[in-house]
Amino acid sequence: MYKVGKDILKHGFSVVCGDATTRKRLKIVYRLFLLAFVAFSIQTLRLGIQGTDRSRLAGSASEWMVQRADIVDRNGDILAKNVESGHIILRNRAVREQDRDLVAQTIHKAMPYEYSLAQALELLDSPKRFIRLKKFASDNQRKIVQQARLEGLEIERIQTRKYPKRRLFSHVVGFAGEDGKGLEGAERIYNDYLQENKDPLRLSVDSRIQSVFYEQLSIAMQKYQTKAAMGMMMNSRTGEIIAMVSLPDFDPENLRADPAANRLFKPMRSVYELGSIFKIFNTALALENGIDSKKEYYVAKPFPIYDKNGRIAKNITDIRSFKPPRPSINVEEIMVHSCNVGSAQIALELPEGAQQEFFERLHMDKALSLEFGRTENSLPQRKWGPVERATVAYGQGYAVTPMHLMLAVNAVTNGGIYIYPTLQKRNIGVVHGERVLADEISAKLRPIMLRVAEETSGKKARVAGVQIAGKTATAEKYTNGKIDTKRNVTAFVGVFPANAPQYTILVVLDEPQGTKESWGWRTAAWNAVPVTGKILDSILPLIFE
Repeated sequence: MYKVGKDILKHGFSVVCGDATTRKRLKIVYRLFLLAFVAFSIQTLRLGIQGTDRSRLAGSASEWMVQRADIVDRNGDILAKNVESGHIILRNRAVREQDRDLVAQTIHKAMPYEYSLAQALELLDSPKRFIRLKKFASDNQRKIVQQARLEGLEIERIQTRKYPKRRLFSHVVGFAGEDGKGLEGAERIYNDYLQENKDPLRLSVDSRIQSVFYEQLSIAMQKYQTKAAMGMMMNSRTGEIIAMVSLPDFDPENLRADPAANRLFKPMRSVYELGSIFKIFNTALALENGIDSKKEYYVAKPFPIYDKNGRIAKNITDIRSFKPPRPSINVEEIMVHSCNVGSAQIALELPEGAQQEFFERLHMDKALSLEFGRTENSLPQRKWGPVERATVAYGQGYAVTPMHLMLAVNAVTNGGIYIYPTLQKRNIGVVHGERVLADEISAKLRPIMLRVAEETSGKKARVAGVQIAGKTATAEKYTNGKIDTKRNVTAFVGVFPANAPQYTILVVLDEPQGTKESWGWRTAAWNAVPVTGKILDSILPLIFE
């Protein structure tokens, strides 16, 4: 047959058949054959395209490929997941005439409140070739359409990214765009892994502990009418971030519901002068430079700092709120009682340049490029004269992010190792760190910090079952370059268990207001510390279960 057809195409019918009648009949047969072949080819191509389209749009669940891996917490709790969904669409020109009534009935059956039977019939006469009848149709609606198997009535399958914890992990997990690409948080940082792997991305955070932080910080934000509230906790040895909350927050499934400013992750993107927590570093420097912890300093009156002309450049006066049992106290007591006058004197006794070098050693002098993002640049002292050296000893004039502070405190209290944090669950054998302080000095700091929690401003952070070593901070903010006594930042940092730290915790409240319960006081002892205590009281059974 192929050879005959070839001869006909090449030489015509006269060569193949000599008889005129036979040639005429063959021409008719040939034309019918050619017409049938063309029709067959067109139908085959159409079915092939339609089959491919239906495989994509309305295939079975087994054919559905997940385009982005799940994100889970350290215990496997789902934080982000691609969910199969779909739009019901009508390609009215593809509907067969004999199926018109059945298509209209199916549309009405699947969406009775959106389309009456008459309205469905009108859609079939629409001049539009493509009509999206229902966006994000329910499972039942899609099932009705799929079971009908009618040409022109189809499911446009899509995958949507869902965040079951919603606001709870908004900053940590972030969100992905409509194209499936991560735009913020873990979605952005680990975008390549999420796109290239099927296995879930397991983060280091614990949903249960995160929930406690979120609840208590939300209560604190309302109770103290704060501008912002932050809380973080990390494993002192592995660097795993266990909880990380920044308020205000946002809904990753409805970004328009909150101001864009709420997406700013303040623990890494906002800088603050964090006050007396810097006395931990000042004490570490004193011990490192050979100043005995029992050496005493006179603190019964303000401490003046003179300029080159002999005039008072700065008069440090914190003695009104600080009433020591004797006029002179030692290095350890200066930190326990958070004495600015004593801290300044220690700082001026340190070798010139020691403070700058120490802060550089703790990576506090510049932005941190961490596994899960980059922090804002810190704002160190511009110069290091006597006044600056004295004030930085109690945290004035040196602004850092809360992340800078937590990592630095963790380093000087965990045995002297600076641990780089991670948002991924890791084993202790893969810890990366560098020594920044001698172990024996770190060991001397913890009992001093324990006294803060047991005897002075940190007492409201105490909980039964564990000893916490900590330090408070109440730092006044600046308005137009001047200290504003009506606006402050309060914080509490703690490590526990105090004798061998496993965790470091930090709570920061931005511009808290006084309450009746606090007698109008806005200091850390009245807000950041009790908030930390409530968090610890709830999470300890989860940590040490």
